[in-house]
Parts: sequence; structure tokens; C-alpha cells
Amino acid sequence: MNSTSLTKSLILILVLISTISSCGPDKNSSKSMEKGIVPVAYDLPQIIDNGVLRVITTYSPTGYFIYKGQTMGFEYELFKRLADHLHVGLEVVLARNVDSVIPMLNRGEGDIIALGYTITSDRKELVDFTEPYLITHQALVQKKPDNWRKMTLDQIDKTLIQDVTELIGDTISVRKNSSYYRRVKELSNELGGKVHINILPGSMSDEEIIQKVAMGEIRYSVIDYNKAAIHKSYFPVIDVSTPISLSQRIGWAVRKTSPELLNTINQGLVEIKSKPDYNVIYRKYFENRKYFNRRLDSEYYTGVTGKFSKYDEMVKKYSKDLGWDWILVKSLIYQESMFRNNRKSWSGAEGLMQLMPTTAEELGVKDLNDPEQNIKAGSLYLKRMHGYWEQIPDSIQRIKFAMASYNCGYGHIRDAQRLAQKYGKDSLSWDNGVDFYVKNLSNPKYFNDPIVQHGYARGSEPYDYVRDIFERYRNYKTIATSL
Repeated sequence: MNSTSLTKSLILILVLISTISSCGPDKNSSKSMEKGIVPVAYDLPQIIDNGVLRVITTYSPTGYFIYKGQTMGFEYELFKRLADHLHVGLEVVLARNVDSVIPMLNRGEGDIIALGYTITSDRKELVDFTEPYLITHQALVQKKPDNWRKMTLDQIDKTLIQDVTELIGDTISVRKNSSYYRRVKELSNELGGKVHINILPGSMSDEEIIQKVAMGEIRYSVIDYNKAAIHKSYFPVIDVSTPISLSQRIGWAVRKTSPELLNTINQGLVEIKSKPDYNVIYRKYFENRKYFNRRLDSEYYTGVTGKFSKYDEMVKKYSKDLGWDWILVKSLIYQESMFRNNRKSWSGAEGLMQLMPTTAEELGVKDLNDPEQNIKAGSLYLKRMHGYWEQIPDSIQRIKFAMASYNCGYGHIRDAQRLAQKYGKDSLSWDNGVDFYVKNLSNPKYFNDPIVQHGYARGSEPYDYVRDIFERYRNYKTIATSL
């Protein structure tokens, strides 16, 4: 190592070590965001009782997104596992401004903040953090010269900030209520020289900031390294090799009034991290560069393009006559075929809406693998099922009865309704009523009951079918309404 490199390394080490003894909380910390908001009293028993876990997050190409109709993301895969472990549904609450997530949590708009949130002392005054599930560090995001491909690595390095002392007198652009803002303030103090801060809107995502650096609209910014590094594959013009902080812990946040939920999450994270698939999930979203680039270039990266599949216009067309939200029908089609037009099930159902050949023939379908014929016929069949349940007063409950009938047949759902009547449950409600008896049509106690006319059914299938479609629908709607 030459003397210049050694000097730079020593300076960087001193800067990083000084982070440990940095001064107290910044007056402009997130504390000011939460003034006057008393956290609602809402903990795990209430979540279990209501049957829904509400997670506050942001749309991002690593944490939570929809791609080709599939809800995905590193954070999403973790909190989906948590909801499944708790045997509750999942509702994603999309924050349009990251500055607002702590107030949203404490007002009771969600139960968890899960968006790659850095654990800081300021935030710990307002919320409780889970045990960390990621360790990363903050990196300086900067742009290489326009002609960098024609330069040697040494030539490129000479144009870049490689030593944080070179930032004195320069400007870094960050969001004010981010951990990045506080770190730049600390850095300015540690260096004994002013590093100016350009405040970015809280509505601007890390991904948008990285893009602005790549486009030359922002000179420097700071982003967590794991996010910045995967974006470097899509924007090779950026450099993220200069660290700005020591290692930092990433966790989820809950209200201080939710100790039982916190304990349960911590237990769940320990279990999740102990399994091999945790590393598989991490690599999928933060290390698989080809997949990341293909996703961002796709016209079916829904949060950017608004498209779910190449069949969107057909679904809109035939959903009008059915009278359902086309996005709900889209969610059902994904459940049936994952938008794979040539899909054929073990039972012989075919096409996008998985029609049985006899049903298709009755509805005038000539070619089950023709997308438009399949969607048209499937929508007609859904309309028929919907018509069987005119006695259901609530429109959403009626749709759920129709969906379940589409999945396993009207007769089985009618049997479950009779069982609900017999046992004193609400026979006109799917939720917490008929759904229980549908699920138990594989139980001899119920399918052998004299009032059951159609016998045994794999009741968990229609039960899961309806639940999964509506959970996906909520995700679809969350993204669609944010565009």
C-alpha cells in the first residue's frame, strides 16, 4: 500500500471510529414528527381477534412490489411468513412519504413498520424495534464520469470521492427524517468542516434518489449499501464503494403499546433466520442482478407501468358485464393460472381461467387456449355463480360465495351454508360463517351429516382460494391507487 492510500485509510478509520462517540440526538430528528401523537393501545390479541396484520411499508424493487401479477419483495416474504404463522390475513399499508411512517404506526393505521428501517436512538424514543434482521452500512452514491467506460479503473477512481474528508464544502442530498440525514450531520461535525445538506422530499424513494444521481440531477447522496449495490447493476454509472458509516442494524418497528407483538415477531425472526431459505430470499432480492435488471425493464413491473399482464384490456372488457372490479378479476385469474395461457391442471381445466372442457363447450368456447375466449367464458361462468347467491345482501360476501362456487362447485358451498344454518352461524356471510364449514367439508363429522347432499370436498381449497384472491386484490389495489 502506498503512502497516499495508507493516509486515506487511516483517515477513514478515524472517521468511522468517531461515530461511536458522536453527540446526542439531532434536534431535527424524527422526534418532531411525532409530537402530540399518543400511540394507540392495540397489541397482538386485537390483531388475532380482527384476523388481519397490517404492515406499513413502501413500494420498492427490493422490499415490496408486484411483478407479472405476483406480490414479491424481501420484506414482503418475511412479513407474509409472520402473518401465516399468526394465522391471520395480511394487509399492506403503503406509505406515500417515509417521513410519515412513525405517525402512521402510532395512530393505528398499521401494526408494523417494515421497510428496511435503520435502528437509531432517536427512533427508539418513539417506537420499539425488533431484533435486527439485517446488518448493512451507509454508502456514498456518486456518479462516474460520462466517458467512464473508456477510462482505466485508476483514472475513474481519481474522479470519485474515495475519502470522506473530500466532502468538506460539498453538498449531499438526503431526506430530512432519514437516518442518512443524521449521519451526514454527524459526519460534518466529525470532520470539523461543513458538509452541506440538500433536503429531498420525504416522498422520494431510495430508488428515485439513486436514479437522480445516475442521471446527474443530484451530485451525491447516501443510501444503505445493500440497496445501493443491487441498483449499481442497473445503473452501472454509479459508484457505491465509499462507506459513510459503521455497520448499522435494520429492523422492524412496532408501537410501544405492542409488547406481545414485539415478542412474537422476535421469536419469528429467530426461526426464519435459522432456516436456509432466509439466505435464499436475501440473495434473490439483493444479489441476483440479472433478475433485478429484468424486473425493472419489464412492462409488467406494476408499480411503475400500471400493467399486470398482457391480458389487462381483455379483463377490463369482460369485467364490465360481470359488474366486478377488473382488478379483482385479475387477481382471480392469477390464482387460477398465474397468467399462463397454456396452463392445464391435473383435473383437465385449461387456460387463463382454468375452465373445464365441458363447461367451456357449454359456454361456446372453441379454443380453451385462446385468451379472449377463455376470459369471456370464465367471466360468464363467474356471473352465473354470482347469480346463484342473490339472497346474500352484502356485495363483498356475495362475491366470495360466487368465487368459492367457481372453485369447487355451487353444491358444496350450498352444503356448507346448510351446515352454518344448522349450527347457528350466519349463513349469509362467508367470513366467520360459511367459510368454516366449507373448510371442514373434508371432516367426516360434517360431510356425513344428512343435510350435506354433495358429500366430501377438499374444503381447504375453496377456503384458501377466496382468502388468497382477496389478499392479492388488496395488494393490487394498493399499488394501482398509488400510481
